[in-house]
Amino acid sequence: MNQPSPAIVAQHAVRRLPRLALLLFCLAYVLPGFIGREPWKKADIAAFGYMVELTRMGGSDVSAWLRPTLMGQPPEVDALLPYWIGAWAMQVAPGWIAPDFAARLPFVLMLVLTLAAAWWGVYHLARNPGAQPVAFAFGGEARPTDYARAMADGGLLALIACLGLAQLSHETTPALSQLCFTALLFYALAALPHRALLPLLAGLAGLLGLALSGAPAMALVFGAGGALLCGLERPGADAPAQPRAWRLLAFALALALTGALAWGLDLWRWRLALPQAGETDWRSTGRLLLWFTWPAWPLALWTLWRWRRQLGELRSHRHLALPLWFAVVAVGTTLLTDASDRSLLLALPALATLAAFALPTLERSVAALIDWFTLLFFSGGALIIWVVWIAMQTGWPRQPAANVAKLAPGFQSQFSATALGFALAATLAWCWLVSWRAGRHRTAIWKSLVLPAGGAALCWLLLMTLWLPLLDYARSYAPLVRNVSRVTGQAGCAQTLGLSRAQLAAFEFHAGLKLEAAGSRQARCPWLLVDADARSRLRSVVDPDQWQLRATVRRPTDKNEDILVYRRIAAR
Repeated sequence: MNQPSPAIVAQHAVRRLPRLALLLFCLAYVLPGFIGREPWKKADIAAFGYMVELTRMGGSDVSAWLRPTLMGQPPEVDALLPYWIGAWAMQVAPGWIAPDFAARLPFVLMLVLTLAAAWWGVYHLARNPGAQPVAFAFGGEARPTDYARAMADGGLLALIACLGLAQLSHETTPALSQLCFTALLFYALAALPHRALLPLLAGLAGLLGLALSGAPAMALVFGAGGALLCGLERPGADAPAQPRAWRLLAFALALALTGALAWGLDLWRWRLALPQAGETDWRSTGRLLLWFTWPAWPLALWTLWRWRRQLGELRSHRHLALPLWFAVVAVGTTLLTDASDRSLLLALPALATLAAFALPTLERSVAALIDWFTLLFFSGGALIIWVVWIAMQTGWPRQPAANVAKLAPGFQSQFSATALGFALAATLAWCWLVSWRAGRHRTAIWKSLVLPAGGAALCWLLLMTLWLPLLDYARSYAPLVRNVSRVTGQAGCAQTLGLSRAQLAAFEFHAGLKLEAAGSRQARCPWLLVDADARSRLRSVVDPDQWQLRATVRRPTDKNEDILVYRRIAAR
């Protein structure tokens, strides 16, 4: 017996969010963070280092492309496609484009594709009969297409509002490529009952992309579970497009192709590493779940509560079953891996979808609570960003200026009229959005997510404009490399011992050094760079009597990251 839908939505509540406004809003969220910054520590610049190494290889060494290394070290995330894409982008980019920005360009497209796939995934799920609102006795209920479009707008806003999306989605790392291909796969399974060719192509791209981005097991688990839900779906009486056997067969062939590719390229050695009993810090994991997925998780729980009677009939309510499957798998992976934040990133499209289906069931008091909390939280965050920026420029207020000087010693603030213009425009847009939310379109179904998404975009844009010089100083290795270069001068090469992948990539990129492993037969460079933690191994690698310590250089914003700079003693 089908339970009545808890969604009660009139036609006037599904007015569409203006397309131009939505497009400009997405661009204002996507572009800041990709433009005008240095590669950041640690995953961002480490991934860039592998891309640079592949670029130097050209196309001559196929084995190097299948097993990328940086001074003999494999990547921490055993992926292939993200490094290939970044390397190809640098190879085809014109010479006037900086290499690090060229490598980011395809990742900009990945984030755009993620947002688009999430929108279309929610749209197709909302068109399922089980997701439709209650039909009114005398008409006037929301039309299916308009309802699905409004729900998709809400799902996109919920995704952008997630706090954990901002930084990781603007880095050139496998995490963003995994998110992109997860969203593609999610869209494919959502649209499969309604379309054929495009969802199958998207599903194949999502499966293969996840496998080549270091998550072959996730690809098969997502895909197999989603295909099973499609196969078990109970046809609705008014749904003309139903999943057919040949569509599921084609998707099964895509799954088989993904498994064969993973086997042929030996990707299965990149399986999940389960932590030992007692090693999981549940308190920190709980905090991560709370803030990383905010505000999607409370709305997702509200959806599960209000649609709880439909959870026992998941065959007829795939709009709940599919995102719930993706969310459970991603959150479960988060609890069983060390890279918990990057694993949790894959749950955001599904959680945003579940959050969207809370919108037609929200009570007015709950919606008002969301609005007030969001208004205070993001307005307070924006105010703090502005106050600290003013302190960096003028020295007043004194306490924020003193805090910046303490946390980032040696930082010299910079003024950019362009950055200030964008920040002022974003702040004025936020003020207008608050006024708009309090006035017009108060009945739009997506209204409760306008302020969360707008506030998240505002704070991210302010950080990437007003605070960008400070963040570059704090999060990039450029200051450390400059300080080391003051000691070594225009050294063409250096030996290294104990440097991390990110540090190796930083010295190659920022200083243009040719690096050699200390103690190797080919090592002839007169300079030796040693991580402070590896100092105890120095005697076992080189003859310490042949080297003189010239300086200990600390990264200005990290008391635990020191580089020892040695120079070879000339033979007498």
